[in-house]
Amino acid sequence: MKSRIKVALKQLGLVLSLAVGLMGSSLKAGAQEEIAFATNWKAQGGHAGFYQALADGTYKQYGLDVRIVQGGPQINTRSLLSAGKVDFLLSVPQLALENSRQKIPTAMVAAFFQRDPTTLMAHPGKYKDLADMRRARTIYVARAAQFTYWPWVKHKFGLSDDQVKAYSFTLAPFLADPEAVQQAYATAEPLYIDTFKPDVFLLADYGWSGYSNIIETRREIIEKNPDLVQRFIDASIIGWNNYLYGDRKQANALIKKDNPEMTDAKLDAEIAEIQRLGLVDGGDTLKVGLGAIDLKRFASWFDDLMEVGLYKPGEVDLETVVTDQFVNKGVGLDVRKRLEAQ
Repeated sequence: MKSRIKVALKQLGLVLSLAVGLMGSSLKAGAQEEIAFATNWKAQGGHAGFYQALADGTYKQYGLDVRIVQGGPQINTRSLLSAGKVDFLLSVPQLALENSRQKIPTAMVAAFFQRDPTTLMAHPGKYKDLADMRRARTIYVARAAQFTYWPWVKHKFGLSDDQVKAYSFTLAPFLADPEAVQQAYATAEPLYIDTFKPDVFLLADYGWSGYSNIIETRREIIEKNPDLVQRFIDASIIGWNNYLYGDRKQANALIKKDNPEMTDAKLDAEIAEIQRLGLVDGGDTLKVGLGAIDLKRFASWFDDLMEVGLYKPGEVDLETVVTDQFVNKGVGLDVRKRLEAQ
């Protein structure tokens, strides 16, 4: 009798042990990895696909618990990445280059704007192109631009630092001076002017080949947890496709919650411009998916920066700055096709 009881208890123990193991595996499989993703400004249309992936549960489906950290005029989200406070950063490729020059181990892993939306804008009919802006007395340019696109513009179109005044992120000085020129984001400032429609000169139309709205992360994460990087990029790609070609209501609600200055009308105007200019979905993305990176194009753009003296040969190792291992895989093409067919 005692023997049968011992056998029964042993079998019960094995069953309980197996049940606990299966429960642990189930919990692990359903666990969500927490990550923090910092944007480059307050919530807006240029961030819509990421908010979509959060709102519609795409990040969750990929095992990610994503917290979006807004940027803004007084917030240095760039420092948050290198300090380990966030895991991914929405940035521009020039900052990835600067990190390399300063031996800060980060890298660009996706490009969600295939064309840089940076522009110079002017009052209607004042200038016919960028070269014609040599006649302008005042060009409002942000200080950061002195280390990015401005040296290239000067070199290529004969403009001068003597024309430059600091852009303080207000439209008032530009609006008050009919002869003035101002830097702008094609999806922002030109859409905010309601008294007239400015002439907008997109630098990408004049040969500026830089990407924008890139995803940057620490190289440590790439090396130790490439699966996390892949899941975040893939989910973001799906989110952007769902936003551009599907139902946007949930994402727009989250954007407006984070940034009460945004309205449905503003978001609609931004996204219409993003689509018209092919910023997110255009060029290479039509074949290889959103977030595409062409390493040869990146190298050619970097050569342009060296030509105008922003970098010296050997100062930056491009192999540590950018990688295409997480993109160009056709992710999301089926989603776009399905949504467009509906």
